[in-house]
Amino acid sequence: METNPPDLHTLGALRAAGHRPRSLREEIHANLQSCLREGRELFPGIRGYDETVIPAVENALLCGHDIIFLGERGQAKTRMIRAFTALLDEWLPVIAGSEINDDPFHPVSAYARALVAERGDETEISWLRREDRYTEKLATPDVSIADLIGDVDPIKVAEGRHLSDEQTIHFGLLPRSHRGIFCINELPDLTEKVQVGMFNVMEERDVQVKGYRVRLPLDLLIVASANPEDYTSRGRIITPLKDRYAAQIRTHYPPTRELELEVVRQEAALPSCDGVELRMPSFMEEIVAQLTFEARMSPDVSQASGVSVRMTIANYETLGAAALRRALRLGESEAVPRVSDLASLVASSTGKLELEYAGAEQSELEVVSGLLKRATRVVFEEHVVAGEADAVLASFEDGWQIEVGSRMPAADYLEGLDQIAGLRDVAAKVAGSSSPGEMASAIEFVLDGLHLLNQLNKNEADGGVRYQGA
Repeated sequence: METNPPDLHTLGALRAAGHRPRSLREEIHANLQSCLREGRELFPGIRGYDETVIPAVENALLCGHDIIFLGERGQAKTRMIRAFTALLDEWLPVIAGSEINDDPFHPVSAYARALVAERGDETEISWLRREDRYTEKLATPDVSIADLIGDVDPIKVAEGRHLSDEQTIHFGLLPRSHRGIFCINELPDLTEKVQVGMFNVMEERDVQVKGYRVRLPLDLLIVASANPEDYTSRGRIITPLKDRYAAQIRTHYPPTRELELEVVRQEAALPSCDGVELRMPSFMEEIVAQLTFEARMSPDVSQASGVSVRMTIANYETLGAAALRRALRLGESEAVPRVSDLASLVASSTGKLELEYAGAEQSELEVVSGLLKRATRVVFEEHVVAGEADAVLASFEDGWQIEVGSRMPAADYLEGLDQIAGLRDVAAKVAGSSSPGEMASAIEFVLDGLHLLNQLNKNEADGGVRYQGA
């Protein structure tokens, strides 16, 4: 819950209250110590980094190091950086009207120094929320030194100030982030000239604007994110700048399917509709996650660019939408995704994969279709062990056929189910439920799994699919 700022409005009142200023790094260090002692979660919602990334981040922050996160897309780099604001004090006193959050006790800008010299303890102060002490910039090739450091403000010159007057400076993002955290995403996209302009800020902790004979001692934590250099073809991080980041932390994707699904369940926003209950069977969830894992292992997909968790989230939501759409059209009260709905994931997967070879024989559509088949087979072999479906296969060998499809009502799957020996038992075990929707989904999963093991034939039939003996 947000509290109100302290009821102190002048430098004298602040001094009388016994306020003791401290540097940004002292502030972060003290707040992180309290967080660790009390066992509070520093990065809520971040999964899979407890033994790898988070300890490295905590070490770097305790040391007061600037940090660069290296990792492929969709690895929560920016999300982690934004969470750093929780380590700032809730309110920070600044000189009112200062463009660069001047400390009332140690002003650094010409404006603030002159104001304190003139008014002394009557200098007005304001309070800055912790969220307002975080600045984020996406690096692009058109970012200039003026954007980051500053430049002459022609308006101030036109107002009559002399060019040598320090107050004609228009400060860039770095000075305006004084006493806070500055994040620059996709660092290699900065031109090398602009990267050179960051040297002083990173090492000497000051900036010099154009030809002015003034240096501003800045109190900043500078954090950056970047894809690995072997992937980023648009630019590179020059060695002297990389050397100035005391901590280089490598992020990664969730190492297990279960962890991937934890992230997905946390982040996904499944569609909903009054009167229709959307249920996601565990085996369908696992296929969605396994699809991403198959892509991360596929020689057809560029592993340098990565396969983001965002693809898993988008596929999860799309699969739920496909089931909900069917339920609405058929007037069913239960929406349960099926294997025949997996075709809808092509739309939410293509565009998120970068193929290893441009102009390869396989299109992106063919690659995704192949990955879906492999994912379904892997999950099927985990749920149905060898021999469990022998009675089902025997029925198909006797001439039985089954037609299924994404437009069929769940009730149609259950008609005559007991005439296929063993199918109800296998499907019930997989579904873990007797609801018509989940049983229909499990039946189709079992049939498709047997087809992928080359034990049943599968043929397109009138908008659906017919399974028959091999």
